[in-house]
Formats: sequence, structure tokens, C-alpha cells
Amino acid sequence: MIKKWLSLIFIAFILISCGKRKADLLLYNGYICTLDSLSTMAEAVLVKDGKIVATGTTKQLQEAYEIAEKTDLKGAYVYPGFIDAHSHFYGLGTFNYAVSLFDVKSTEELLRLCKEFYKLNPKPYLIGRGWDQNKFYDKQYPDNESLSADFTDIPVLLKRIDGHAALANKKALEMANLNIQSKIDGGELLSKNGKLTGVLIDNAVEYVERIMPTFSIHEKIEALKEAQKICFENGLSSVCDAGLEPETILLIDSLQKAGTLDIRIYAMIAANDKNVSEWVNKSAIKTDKLNAGSFKMYCDGALGSRGAMLKKPYSDAHNHFGLFVTNAAKAEEYINKIIKSKYQLNTHCIGDSANKLILDLYAKYLKTGNDRRWRIEHAQVLDVSDFEKFAKYHIIPSVQPTHATSDMYWATERLGKERIKYAYAYKKLLDQNHWMPLGTDFPVEYVNPMYTFYAAVSRKDAKGFPDKGFESENALSRDEALKGMTIWAAKAAFEEHEKGSIEPGKFADFTILSLDLMHAPLIEIRNTKALAVYVAGKKKL
Repeated sequence: MIKKWLSLIFIAFILISCGKRKADLLLYNGYICTLDSLSTMAEAVLVKDGKIVATGTTKQLQEAYEIAEKTDLKGAYVYPGFIDAHSHFYGLGTFNYAVSLFDVKSTEELLRLCKEFYKLNPKPYLIGRGWDQNKFYDKQYPDNESLSADFTDIPVLLKRIDGHAALANKKALEMANLNIQSKIDGGELLSKNGKLTGVLIDNAVEYVERIMPTFSIHEKIEALKEAQKICFENGLSSVCDAGLEPETILLIDSLQKAGTLDIRIYAMIAANDKNVSEWVNKSAIKTDKLNAGSFKMYCDGALGSRGAMLKKPYSDAHNHFGLFVTNAAKAEEYINKIIKSKYQLNTHCIGDSANKLILDLYAKYLKTGNDRRWRIEHAQVLDVSDFEKFAKYHIIPSVQPTHATSDMYWATERLGKERIKYAYAYKKLLDQNHWMPLGTDFPVEYVNPMYTFYAAVSRKDAKGFPDKGFESENALSRDEALKGMTIWAAKAAFEEHEKGSIEPGKFADFTILSLDLMHAPLIEIRNTKALAVYVAGKKKL
């Protein structure tokens, strides 16, 4: 009631003192979920110069403003533009140049798809992504015998779904000078009967990537445009790209300034010796569309490829602990440099050993009560004793709810019945700082943020399995899931004063749906499509 009267007084003041002001756009006759501090619902929202001017009733706003364009929402629901807090935007766009291997069930099917793709797209190399041995009938890693027989003259590199493993043919291994004697720090080359199988784990993948042809500028631009198209179609107005080389970030900046890209991007700079040394002493790139003020470091690999670093051996691979992609000494070297700058640091940690290492290193350099918002990306498997470190040092867990529902079919085999209790523990992680950003990690998972919402709240797959939800005590509430995709995702990038809620002064970024996320059946939410997406008051979908 107080907020209503204050709004009326504000409108009256405008009418008396200034007469009608001009505005560009009025979205009216809808349900505006502002996500302000009072969780106010409004009927209409007013936009001028790409920013939100006011929310209220249609009558109030029309009486106070001269409006150039009016859009009848016809009862639709307007939310702050959805933000994906952890994805691989550029990687998504490059999929057009790679054979899609998602959902293949055997090496034979993988090979067939490669041959079909290459016939239509002949190049002096072949790349692909998406295979997952956990979906194979025999659940075994593929080998490169047939691949090498069919592709004898060109290098082939087929990445696993998570990007932390790959299958390379013999030609690619030869060009990369990799053989059975090769040793890779932070990586593995799998072998069988004294021969390389072609399966590469973590840092070993990079050795083959280095010999593969790079994309042209035209191909990179087309990839970024394609990624934007897909994101808008799925209701996203902002994304985080979790790890890019500076030249790609600079290309994005130029395309945004030219009006070719409109989606807002929070870009993490890939942490390596060259990038850290050069960029810690530079000012971060910050525009209305681009925020490149953080580094992305990898500590370990992925659970699916058994590269995640665990304190105790894998339950399904005795004497195997996983890998540190970046060792402790190198990680501390980077941390010591970045803490002296204004840059944020975000580190990929999957296994409990990796999480402990980085939490302890963060704690060594961060003061209690800090507002650096250093992040742990994924925070997937934790020792029960490590959760409290997030709160004590204000370290932010950045999680992806669909990882839990994608991995649940085999994760217990990897971790055992005790460790699984502290894996994908999103509610327990949220309880540490009482806010937490949510993402998808696309293209590892699907782009659709409705899948994120559904998985976070239900802890089930698309078929409603399991009946009571996977480790359902770690489900989030609907309100928490929505905030994780909006205001909390913005806060994780130091952008909560620019976006993430529908309030005056913030960017006019909206996602419009046909249903109420707070009350509609969850399965309907998962299956819904965005009706429209606005960025800076301009309709993009």
C-alpha cells in the first residue's frame, strides 16, 4: 500500500512540475515481475533510451508520459532478462563447423556421423563434439582404429561432451608428436595393449588442438552471430562466456560497438601465463554490452571423463584420483598476481580435492568480509568440512542445475554412496552466502534457461525421474531459481545495479513468457518457450 501511494505521488509530481515527459516504449496489460526488494508485481513498464523509467499501472504511466510505442502484453509475464551465469557462448557458435555427436550410442554410430558430415563439409581437417561414453551401450571409451582407417590423411579431433576429453585419429596424434611414451602434465593419453587408443584427457587435448587449423575471422564472426541467435531464441538477454582468449573478447567488443552483436556478455579471460602477465596491469574492458573484468582458471577436469580431482580414488576406478589441470604452485602464482589487481578470479573445480585446494588458496589471499566475489565454477563435489569456507571468505559458488540431472544416472558409480551426498549440493551451497548464480555450461548442456529452472526446483529429468527427485534435499525454491537466473547472476558479475531486476535506471532487458514461474506446473515450465526477448528496450525475439 505504501509503495502504491509513493508511486501515485511520484506520478503527480511529474504531471504538476514538468507536464508530460516523452518515453520510447510502454509494455502494458501484463504481469511484470520486478524482482525488486519488495518483489513488487506491476501491470506495465516504461522505457526510454534503453533503460527502465518506471513501473506501475497502465493508466498511471499513460497519463504521465507521451509514449512513442505501446505493446499490449495480453496477459503475458515479464521477467528481468534471463542471464546464463556460466556458458561457452563462442563455443556454441562454432558448432556449425563441427560434427554433432550428442546422443551417439556406439563407436560405429560416431564414425557414421563423421563420414556423413565430412562428405558434405570437406576440409583439410575434421572436428566434432558431444560424445559421452556413459551413453554408449558398453559404457566404454571409444578407440580410434576405425576412425584412423577412414580418415588417413587429415587430422580428426572429436571432443567429449564436456570438452575435457577427446578422441583423435592417428594422423592427428602424429602431427602433434604424441606417442606411447608421451607424458603430459595435467593430462593423460589412454592406451590399450601397448598402443594409444586416441582418447586424450584434459591438457593432452590441447596438444592436438594446437595443430588443428584455426577459424578465419569470417567464421568467428558467423559463429558469434549464430550463438546470439540461439540465445535470443531461448530467452537469454545476457550470457557469461567462461574462458576466452583476449583476441576473441576484442572481436566481440568490436562487433557489439558495430551493432552486429546486441547480447550482453560477461567474458572471463582464459588464465594462462601470457594472459595473466599481460592483463593484470591493464584496465578491464567495461561497456554497456561487455564486461571483461575476470580471469577463468581450470583446477581439474570433469567427473564424466574421470578427470575431476578427488581426495580418495574413484569408486569405479581404483587407484585413480583424477587430474590437477593446473597444479597448486601455478594456481597460487596466478592468485598472487590477480589479488593485487582489480580483476575477479573464477576457477573451475569439480572434484572435492580441487575444491579444497582452491578454497584454501583463495582463503590465504582473501580477507574475511571482502567483496571481491571470487567464484568457484561448478563446485560439484565437496567434502562436508569445506562448505563453510564459501561463507567465511565470501567465495561465490557458480553452479549449473542441469549437471545434476544429467549426471545422476552414473555419478553415484563414480563417487559412491557417501560422497554423492555432498555432490551437486546446491541448497547447501546457497545457504553459505544466501545468494548464488545459476548457469547451464552450454553447449555441454542445453541452452534453454527453463531447463535450468526445472532442474533446480524438481531435481528431475524431462520424464520426471526420479519420482522424488535426485538428492531432493538440495532442490532450490522457485524464487531462488529465478533469482539465480537474474539478479544473483548479475551480482556475480558486479552488475546488479545495471540489470537483473526491473527497476528504474536499469537496462530495459526483459524475457517474456506465457506462464507464471511461481505457480505453473513444473513440467509446463520446462516445455515453455520465450515469447519475446528485449535488450535495451529493443525486441530481439
